[in-house]
Amino acid sequence: MDTARTNLSSAESVVSRIERAVAVLVRRAESIRQAQPEPEQLLRSAYLLLAELERRGPMGVAALANSMELDVSTVSRQVIPLDQQGLVHRLSNPNDGRMSVIEITPEGVTQLTRTRDRRHAVYADILQDWSADDRAALASYLERLNASAARIQNQT
Repeated sequence: MDTARTNLSSAESVVSRIERAVAVLVRRAESIRQAQPEPEQLLRSAYLLLAELERRGPMGVAALANSMELDVSTVSRQVIPLDQQGLVHRLSNPNDGRMSVIEITPEGVTQLTRTRDRRHAVYADILQDWSADDRAALASYLERLNASAARIQNQT
């Protein structure tokens, strides 16, 4: 019985370490972002939406929402300011003129690239003394963590 209690306590301790590490990392990442000489022009939601459009090409709001695992109304609300800022534009859907597709604009690509380059530079600096194997392992673990979180998110 004591062994089972010790194993449970150890597992809880690991989960506590992970939870705290993620919370501190998110706080530090935000602090680093805010301390940049030039503030990022893109919010996280805009960054992810533009990156998806860059990666997958023009698509309708429903398809974009599906690919990002978000509600259609959420994506619709996020597209409006991006359209107003000239970062995306709506095109008539060639398959159905009643619908539109969203496409990233050249200015959207420019801002996405600028933001991505800044973020890459920050993480390169943070991870500069890590070996290539350690960086690759971290990337794999973070991808796995995100996949597990997506699985839980999709269950609700």
